[in-house]
Amino acid sequence: MANILVVDDEMGIRELLSEILGDEGHVVTAAENAQQAREFRAQSTPDLVLLDIWMPDTDGVTLLKEWQRDGLLNMPVIMMSGHATIDTAVEATRIGALNFLEKPIALQKLLKAVQQGLSRTQEPPRPTAPLYHARPAASPSTSDQAAVAATTAYAPGLQTGIAPPAPIAPASDSHLFGLSFDLPLREARDAFERAYFEHHLVREGGSMTRVAEKTGLERTHLYRKLKQLGVEPSKLSKKG
Repeated sequence: MANILVVDDEMGIRELLSEILGDEGHVVTAAENAQQAREFRAQSTPDLVLLDIWMPDTDGVTLLKEWQRDGLLNMPVIMMSGHATIDTAVEATRIGALNFLEKPIALQKLLKAVQQGLSRTQEPPRPTAPLYHARPAASPSTSDQAAVAATTAYAPGLQTGIAPPAPIAPASDSHLFGLSFDLPLREARDAFERAYFEHHLVREGGSMTRVAEKTGLERTHLYRKLKQLGVEPSKLSKKG
């Protein structure tokens, strides 16, 4: 049993992670923003922290830097995000994050990352150092080596098997796939996720089992996500 701190501004994510980790026998404390996480950390040291990157008051990377600066980064920290860039993931792991999980988080990846975090002896904070060293003059294979370096730098030492996100082609205007870039981030993300799950539900004839396999989600997580987005599988199955 471990004491785990979950920091995420989305109530659904906090509840889901608390339920899953609680079923595994852990004691979970949930914080909805960086300030609550600071207050908890000032009183005790958790065995593990699951920290969201994008939060309204202070983002997770900034909070991670604060803990490192104040000598409080002496516990494993796993970063979470559904839309982090490669640079953000690299920066978080360079500061001292142990791992990075991409949302929506598959159950097995979550449990594996938590197990690894709890079983690993926390190393002292690493000094800030350049990510890359100067290289000799370009050779025919230099571009290939750079590509490999950029890929592996996405999450050094991570064991989750998460590949770097595919590059997104720039849109010619403020819309992409019917989504307006003028929407607030949360609304745009919800709109995309709603369209994503509706597409798969129609394609799979409303079969939650096949949709769970296609999207890489555990069924319980999938049901919760659809309910949160207001998607009704029974209606979409008739369109398939």
